[in-house]
Amino acid sequence: MSLSSGLPARLAFIDVETTGAHPVRDRVTEIAILRIEGGEVVARWESLVDPGVPIPRMIQDLVGITDAMVSGAPRFEALADTVAALLEGCVFVAHNARFDYGFIKNEFARAGRSFDAPVLCTVKLSRALHPEHHRHGLDALIERHGLVCDARHRAMGDAEALLQFARLVSGNFAPETMARAAERAMKAPARPPGLPEGMLEAVPDGPGVYLLHAEAEPPPAGRGDRPLYIGRSLNLRGKVREHFAASGAKARDAELARQVRRVDWIETAGELGALLLEAELLKQLRPPGNRLPEAGDGAFALRLVANRKRAPIYEQVPIAGTDPQDWEDLCGAFRNRREADNLLRELALLYRLCPRRLGLEPGTSGACSAHAARRCAGVCAGRESMAEHDARLAGALAAARVKPWPWPGAVIVAERHAASGREAFHLFDLWCHLGSADRRDALPALHAAAERRFDLDTWRMLGRWLAVPAHLAAVEPITR
Repeated sequence: MSLSSGLPARLAFIDVETTGAHPVRDRVTEIAILRIEGGEVVARWESLVDPGVPIPRMIQDLVGITDAMVSGAPRFEALADTVAALLEGCVFVAHNARFDYGFIKNEFARAGRSFDAPVLCTVKLSRALHPEHHRHGLDALIERHGLVCDARHRAMGDAEALLQFARLVSGNFAPETMARAAERAMKAPARPPGLPEGMLEAVPDGPGVYLLHAEAEPPPAGRGDRPLYIGRSLNLRGKVREHFAASGAKARDAELARQVRRVDWIETAGELGALLLEAELLKQLRPPGNRLPEAGDGAFALRLVANRKRAPIYEQVPIAGTDPQDWEDLCGAFRNRREADNLLRELALLYRLCPRRLGLEPGTSGACSAHAARRCAGVCAGRESMAEHDARLAGALAAARVKPWPWPGAVIVAERHAASGREAFHLFDLWCHLGSADRRDALPALHAAAERRFDLDTWRMLGRWLAVPAHLAAVEPITR
């Protein structure tokens, strides 16, 4: 079956296998090209490529291309003339095409040559022709359309599957429909001018944390690599693209688009792992583009001091890094004095407490300002005893105590991302994160060595996360 006249006359179906997902740092290990003219295959070519760097074990296991296989294969610069000739005058066709295009463009650049071509993405073509489906990855197309792929994750096997898909839809849709879909599939996405081709397409669509950098390359070892901005998402690719959408960009995003030269990412098994990792990186790297809270290492709680006559009638007790099991009669968990004062003012209004006795108003004698407005019951004016006032304060503060841990001991939260198979097991006890592991059998040793150290941001984050019923149901108490 030939291709529809609704598609460009000259097409080059191409697939590359690589040492990783980064189009600038990683290298090509295999290329396959099917050149189409007038709807017919006029050239079929493939070659292994020596990347000049070791292939990560995970990539070897996934793709099946090993270091031994590419040893002795030609380097890209030796293949550049052949690749250029096969692609000349053609529309560059690939699945998630800007990814493959970015790798080829960067390989040509390393060989001292320029490369440009119109690009048609078969992911976008599938979306345009079959909007009723949600999944448009190559595995989904193979399953949905019954495509034959003799060597999945090998360059020629994947390229031939794409050609089958193009022939299939050409036979199912009128040329004018194909032409409109191809126009949409060839539209380039919004991309910051300083970001390399293919970088956005290389970002995975699973959960994790992303880092936007102003430098195109990481600094030499030993120097810090402080990003402009750190974010998290359940769909990294979609979230990163949101920052650089052509229309309706926020002022912050417009400034990021002007400065960004590199995107890095760390995939996680789920949302909780992304939350924990983001919090850790924000504390460690302090990116200027994020609205960063004050550090939580000065966190404190309040403890009432019995029979104290002079204000304030409580003391601040540091809690950052402490074991909650050792806490006695502590109320609240505050990042700074402002947070504590805001709570005390709220309680003063609700329970007619004296702002002077709470340390919120200066002065040592006479009625406080709130008493004149009838918002204070009058301990400052002799209308009630200090014991009566302080008992009411103690009752009010009791509601502000850190909620009891809902389980008798430590718990596990397991996460698994179905598409990648990535797993994580997070260990918590008394609102403290004891650690995480990517294997369940590593948890006993982690639990035995862990110490509870209270972190204000972890406590707040975990409280919000557990407020979702589905999350709460996923918690596994550890059976001793």
